[in-house]
Amino acid sequence: MKKENYYDVIIVGAGPAGVGIGALFIQMGLNNFVVLERDYIGSSFKKWPEEMRLLTPSFPGHGFGLLDLNAVVPATSPGYTFQTEHLSGEEYAEYLEAVAIHFKLPIQFGVDVFELEKLTESFEIKTNNGIYHTQFVVWAGGEFQYPNKTVFPGANLCIHNSEVSSWGEVEGSEAVIIGGYESGIDAAIHLVHYGKQVTVLAKGDTWSSHDPDPSISLSPFTFDRLEEVIDCEDLILRGNSKVVKVEQVEAGYSIFLENGEVIFSPTQPILATGFKSSLSLILEHFYYDEENRIQLTEKDESTISEGLFLVGPQVRHQDVIFCFIYKFRQRFAVVAKEIAEQLGMELDKELFDYYQKANMLLDDLSCCDNSCQC
Repeated sequence: MKKENYYDVIIVGAGPAGVGIGALFIQMGLNNFVVLERDYIGSSFKKWPEEMRLLTPSFPGHGFGLLDLNAVVPATSPGYTFQTEHLSGEEYAEYLEAVAIHFKLPIQFGVDVFELEKLTESFEIKTNNGIYHTQFVVWAGGEFQYPNKTVFPGANLCIHNSEVSSWGEVEGSEAVIIGGYESGIDAAIHLVHYGKQVTVLAKGDTWSSHDPDPSISLSPFTFDRLEEVIDCEDLILRGNSKVVKVEQVEAGYSIFLENGEVIFSPTQPILATGFKSSLSLILEHFYYDEENRIQLTEKDESTISEGLFLVGPQVRHQDVIFCFIYKFRQRFAVVAKEIAEQLGMELDKELFDYYQKANMLLDDLSCCDNSCQC
C-alpha cells in the first residue's frame, strides 16, 4: 500500500459538514487526513438560485455560548462577516472557503467518489483519481447536487429548482410549481415578485401547518415572506393536489393529479420535490428502519460498516432532525472524539468541552416534544 494513498481519516465532501469537522480535526492535531471534494468548497451553495437565502438566521446567541447559528466553527460568524442575517448561497460558500483557508484544510479537488468498500480493518475508496485507503471515513456528502427527477413519470420533463440560476430568468408569464415545501414556496414568492402568475401544486398544505418540525412545515422566515404575497391574485396555492404524471403536449405540458384532474401549463413545470441524498452512493453501508430512517450508533457510526461515520443533515439526535446547519454541527465533537480515541490520540479536554456544550443543550431541547426544533 502506497503511503501517500493511505490516511487515518478521509472526509468525503467539502460543504458545511466536511469543512466543519475538518477544522476540528486540525484543532485537535490530527495530521494524516484528507478531504475529497469533486467540485469546490461549498459548491452546492454556489449553485443556489441567486435569490435563495439561508432559512436559519445568522444572529448571535451568547446566552447559549453560540456566536452564530450558521457557524460551523466556534468564534466565527457568517452573519457578522457579511452583515446580514440570511446569507445567499454565494456568501455562505465564501464563509466556508474562509474557514478552510484559515485552518489550511487538506482538500483535494476534482475527486469524484465512485465506490466505498469495507475491508477487514480499513476502507478502500474508488475515485476518478485512483484508489484511496483509510482507517476511518467521515461521509459529509451534500444533497443539493443530487436533484430528484424520478419522483413520478415525466418528472424529467420539468426543470428542477436547483437548475435555475435566477428566478428572474424564468421565461413566460405563467409558472406551475410542483412541490409545496421550502424550495417550492421560496420559488413561488420570487416568481410573484417578478410579475409571474404562479400556481403551486402540493400533496399537502405546508402553508397551513404549524408543526414545529421545520422538515414538515415552513420556516418562520418563509412564512413571513409568504404573508406578503399570499393574497395576491397572481398566486394560487393548491393543497391536496398530488402530481402523478407530466406529459409534454404541443402547446405546453399536461400535469396529471392523483384525483384525476389534468392541469395545463404553457411553460416547463418547476420541480421542487427535493433531492436524493449522497448516501445513495453507499446505501449498502447503512441499515434503514421501517420508517426509512438511517440507523446509527450513539457515536454516529454505521451499524453495518464499523469505522464509517456520518455527519450532516441526515443525522438525527434522538428525535431531532438535523435539517439545518446549526443542528448537525453540534455532533462534530461526538464523531471527532470517537475517532481520536480509537487512534490513541491525547484529547484536548478544553477543546472538546467547548464543542460539546451546545450538544448538551440539544439533549435538553429534544426532551420537549420537539417543540424547540426550529
